[in-house]
Amino acid sequence: MKHPKILFIALLVFPILGLCQNKIDSLSTLYNQSKAIDKKVDVLKQIFNIQLYVEPVKAKQVISELLEISRKENYTKGVATANYGLGSYHFITQAYDSATYYYRKALAISKENDLPDNLVGALSGLASVKASVGDYYGAIKLNDSLLPLFRANGDYLNYGVALGNTALYYNNMGQYDRAMEGYIAALAVLDTIAEEPFRRADILRGVGRINYDQENYETALDYFDQALSVYRQTEDNLYQSYTLNNMGNTYSSMGETEAAIEHYQKSLVISKAFNYEDNTANVLANLGSTYRDMGKYDLALEHLLKALEISKTGNSMDNVASQLGEIGKTYVDRNEISKGISYLNESIVLADSVNAKNYELWALAYRAEAHKKNNDYKLAFEDQKRYQALNDSLFNADKTKQIEQLRTLYETEQKEAEIALQEEEINTLNAQAKVDQLTKGLYAGGMASALALSGLLVFGFRQRMKKNRMAREKQEEIYKQEIEHKKKELASQTLHLVQKNTFIQELMENLESIKNSPEKFKMEFRRIVMLLKKENASDKDWEVFKTYFAEVHNDFDQKLKTLYSDISEKEIRLAAFLRMNLTTKEIAATLNVLPDSILKSKYRLKKKLGLDKETDLTTFLNTL
Repeated sequence: MKHPKILFIALLVFPILGLCQNKIDSLSTLYNQSKAIDKKVDVLKQIFNIQLYVEPVKAKQVISELLEISRKENYTKGVATANYGLGSYHFITQAYDSATYYYRKALAISKENDLPDNLVGALSGLASVKASVGDYYGAIKLNDSLLPLFRANGDYLNYGVALGNTALYYNNMGQYDRAMEGYIAALAVLDTIAEEPFRRADILRGVGRINYDQENYETALDYFDQALSVYRQTEDNLYQSYTLNNMGNTYSSMGETEAAIEHYQKSLVISKAFNYEDNTANVLANLGSTYRDMGKYDLALEHLLKALEISKTGNSMDNVASQLGEIGKTYVDRNEISKGISYLNESIVLADSVNAKNYELWALAYRAEAHKKNNDYKLAFEDQKRYQALNDSLFNADKTKQIEQLRTLYETEQKEAEIALQEEEINTLNAQAKVDQLTKGLYAGGMASALALSGLLVFGFRQRMKKNRMAREKQEEIYKQEIEHKKKELASQTLHLVQKNTFIQELMENLESIKNSPEKFKMEFRRIVMLLKKENASDKDWEVFKTYFAEVHNDFDQKLKTLYSDISEKEIRLAAFLRMNLTTKEIAATLNVLPDSILKSKYRLKKKLGLDKETDLTTFLNTL
């Protein structure tokens, strides 16, 4: 049965399409009246820009026509524009190899024929592709190289957009402070520009994503709602569907299931109406997972299987691996364990082959749970070991990546500082040279004074060089201390985890022994009891962990107990992990629970600490 609200949204979508069509009809008339090739290309470019986020398939037809007439008339700028347009079409349909091919083609033509606007567009497109495949630092480097070009040309629209893109890349890396700084800078520019207001909406959506990632859900919803309002006004259907999906995820994280489903369904209607297959698959998968959590397994499978069917026809094998895993878990939850394990097997193999390690990790966790439910403890234990080994490798890779990012940022800032210092030295010397010339003109024969001035200049220059060298050495020492600090955090985080894993292994081995030899039950049962007592005693390891942590974080647990006398050990443990800036996923893996459990614990901890919704929990803990 269809929900009335869905029908209402559908009725809103199609008048929007009608408005776009009116603009396109006017431009088509202008195109037919135009004789000059540059005018024709400009009109087709406008039509393409309107249709790209509304009806991508038709947009591709338009840009292909632009390419054809440009080649026929030997109009090089049109050929470059068409290749850039084809790159953009393939980018939004997530065919990144094809997008790269056309962007590079546009770049080569632009360089060869001195077309600066087209060249900048192609570079910007390539930066977006780099970010989409995870090369965020490459994207930032390329994107930031465009900023002085935009500024020099007075192109403040694209200057603001570029600032926003860099902020987005920092956001995707989890560097929220840098991301927020970038978004604020971008808004400061874009607020002064009336054209293309949807660019400002992109920034608002980005700020919403930062707040969502930091679990400031109500603030996130406010920014998503502002962005959605602009997207509706500008008839940007693609980003309407994305934003509604973001809002659905936010409501889901808040536990407001009905509101989540309502926003997912609104996103789905738009995605289906305009054939946005990637978003359609994502929303169907989100709906399926939500229905599963509600215990509505048939409805969950209906949506997840549809999502899988769409994803298999697209380019994202990551999504296929994820959806296979969610389908498998749903069958297991519905007690069709063999069928569920079959899907999970497929998910694990595919995720491993395409290096989608996060999806492989959770599929292993789901399969271990399935084997346990099936009383096959040996296979459950094997999956648990694989899960732990993979999780440890991902954790270490993440920490290594953070250290490398720190190193890159430090080296970049160091080089920028050195360049600034060199420029300052040159300016100082140039200014002094002018003074010398003036002195010679005014005071002929004052050679002694000039020599004295020159001597002072050399002395001052050497003193500045010495001071700069000392500053660099100090920065290098700070950098080394930061690396050591990171290593201590890593060591302290793994201390208790290793003990837990040893206990689990011993316990599983004893359970397996009882299963194979029931006559050993009494003896082995006593040993298991002893193991449990030992594990209870191993909470002393948590005390060791706290001591080690306190050395790095200045008696953090004592401060918490002093300020909040009713705080529990579990809550202190969670606060300690948050103070170490571990993500929800990392904490969940360390404690062998699902991320949803950590999200709920964080919400309860925030309440116990008496923090309002605007205060970020991790930021607050870092101030103690």
